[in-house]
Amino acid sequence: MVKTITMENGLRVVMERMEGVRSVSVGIWVNAGSEYENEKTSGISHFVEHMLFKGTERRTAAEIAAEMDSIGGTLNAFTAKECTCYYARVIDEDLAVAIDMLSDLVLNSKLDKEMIEKEKGVICDEIYMTEDNPEDLVFETASSKFFGGTTLERPILGTVDTVTSFKKKDFEAYMKRYYTPENMVVACAGNFEEEKLMELLNEHFAAEPSGECYEVIEHIPTEGFRYSFVKKDIEQAHICLTFPGYSLGTKEYYALTVLSNALGGSMSSRLFQTIREEHGLAYSVYSYPISYRNVGSFSVYAGCGEKQAVKVLKLMLKELDLLIEKGLTSEEFERCKQQLKGSFILGMESTNAHMNAIGKSLLLQNKEYSQETTISGIECVTIEDTKRLTKELFSSKRFAAAIVGRVEDKSEQMQRELEEWWEKHGQAGTDIQDAEDAR
Repeated sequence: MVKTITMENGLRVVMERMEGVRSVSVGIWVNAGSEYENEKTSGISHFVEHMLFKGTERRTAAEIAAEMDSIGGTLNAFTAKECTCYYARVIDEDLAVAIDMLSDLVLNSKLDKEMIEKEKGVICDEIYMTEDNPEDLVFETASSKFFGGTTLERPILGTVDTVTSFKKKDFEAYMKRYYTPENMVVACAGNFEEEKLMELLNEHFAAEPSGECYEVIEHIPTEGFRYSFVKKDIEQAHICLTFPGYSLGTKEYYALTVLSNALGGSMSSRLFQTIREEHGLAYSVYSYPISYRNVGSFSVYAGCGEKQAVKVLKLMLKELDLLIEKGLTSEEFERCKQQLKGSFILGMESTNAHMNAIGKSLLLQNKEYSQETTISGIECVTIEDTKRLTKELFSSKRFAAAIVGRVEDKSEQMQRELEEWWEKHGQAGTDIQDAEDAR
């Protein structure tokens, strides 16, 4: 059972005891991510995440790694658009070590000037690595185009210019503003005693409240069709089409996961069977939804040889046409629901998965997570829901497409295919914006 306790300083604690396990996962969730940044601070949330592992008042970076290794645990973090999370997974007897270390990282980081300068090079390399990974690049480009006009369009890593401009005072000001008790959630799942957990948290997270808690940002992306071609001297062409999606926890969110699974979420999906199995034109082809607090997106992706790029794009659009015109069959609808339910249950068989679920739900949706609610949400989806969603998604006022590769001679033709499809299904007469990029 999931339980939530709010400490005197405003820090929220969400916990779930799990029978039959010897591990425990603890996460510190901070309501701070790239959506809270501007042009000058782009990438600072991610940079802060890196810096908290570079030494505290009590531990050097080497000691942080060695101490966690010595107990066989794992310690890591990630930065997303809406949040940052620092987490540890240890055996139950080492819970005190995990909480002591996580609190030390989050509350006592030295933010050493010399380490900041060193880490700039590491993060710039991470940015270059994304640039060199065409699959990552096409996703980032399509997302940026789709969420144009909102802070969700900015990359989590930032840019080389912003990253290299940061000073120690920037990190201190950022952490003072966002790393406050009211703006954080501690999530714990696994084998632990509630009394001992709260004793440890009261000992290590007794910081004074700041009096501030940040409101949810409303994202209203600019309407229209946006197309971007990025020239890259690579063998494959990477294609990503992005449409509107739905926010976390809504009825439509569950229906979209079923629809996505049928279209490109598995080996039995339409895109996989048509483009890979029937035509042999691509190794990787799939679809996926992304959901935020109050907005979402739905993308279709394929990576193929440059000579096959136009044909693959046409097949992707054709499959979307068939979905719009005929919807899902009863057989594939039921199969996809059962597949989603099964994969969800299997994916939740770890303390870390439970910690992520309960922490994210409380931080982003301000509610306790329930595994039964998710299963019920999937089971309650009807085939009529997927039909209604199909009409909404593909006749909306927003659509973005990105292509990465060595297909400049085909770019105009591919853009025409996309424009014709948009005029057929989207909002006819909406301004079409062509943003051709070269890197």
